[in-house]
Amino acid sequence: MEELQFQQRTDLTELSNAVHAIQREIGKIVVGQQEMVQLLIASMLSDGHVLIEGVPGVAKTLTAKLLARCINTGFSRIQFTPDLMPSDIIGTSVYNAKLGEFQFKNGPIFSNIILIDEVNRAPAKTQSALFEVMEERQITADGVTYNMPFPFMVLATQNPIEHEGTYRLPEAQLDRFLFKIIVPYPSEQEEVKILEKFNALGNEKPVNTLQPVLDTVQIERLRKLVVNLVVDEKLMHFIARLITATRNHQSLFLGASPRASLALLNASKAIAAMSGRDFVIPDDILYVAKPVLRHRIILSPEKEMEGVSPDDVISQIIQSIDIPR
Repeated sequence: MEELQFQQRTDLTELSNAVHAIQREIGKIVVGQQEMVQLLIASMLSDGHVLIEGVPGVAKTLTAKLLARCINTGFSRIQFTPDLMPSDIIGTSVYNAKLGEFQFKNGPIFSNIILIDEVNRAPAKTQSALFEVMEERQITADGVTYNMPFPFMVLATQNPIEHEGTYRLPEAQLDRFLFKIIVPYPSEQEEVKILEKFNALGNEKPVNTLQPVLDTVQIERLRKLVVNLVVDEKLMHFIARLITATRNHQSLFLGASPRASLALLNASKAIAAMSGRDFVIPDDILYVAKPVLRHRIILSPEKEMEGVSPDDVISQIIQSIDIPR
């Protein structure tokens, strides 16, 4: 097939170098899981949060920590438990006897990259503490608003198998995640490589072997490049048709919101830039459609009982819509 030639209007060299550097660093430890790494980088470039779902031991938490290590910025980890309170996340006012007044003590949410382990283990009251900070990058405590530092990104993990002591995430919170990434088991060949790599590491912690390759100034510059990518009007209509179809599909109880449209747009721009293009093509939208939509739609009870998955319905919707070329 003859390779398409196009005129590049935006210099994406710095972005490509940064993406390859992150992939190279994470690849030193993590075997396979290319899609997870690709989507995590895309989320960082499009200022989004990520929900990572997989059984224990498939490197969900490790990969999130490695991504944070690749960026020269703040990192905080919060382990969600059933007894966790909102103040344990956002902070609380503490009385200062010297000054004779209450002072706000920042919680662990005040950082740049926040890893929330087992996000579905905290009850609704604690989950609600994340609503404002994930959407508006700020928290309000005692009537005072505190802005989060730049960049601010939440990486949350959850286990789909063990449901004892877990809570269903509120739809409003799920909608605030740009992607829901499903992490599969590695293949047998990948399993062998994992054993070889960790055997070679010995007692050294994997995270300590990585070097930061990006800083906050670079991230801000790269995000501006992504935002300014060209999106043809017919692709805007394609995104709108895709989202509208979820609201009228017979297999769905709840369709996607306008926030999903924006998520598709922003994520497809990031994927285009990572592919070395300064314009979006339909394949970019199709690549991110399932990670963007699978947690934003709710199956009808009948289809859920039949064992139909959200990904199955998304595939049906894509096949029913004319893809612009």
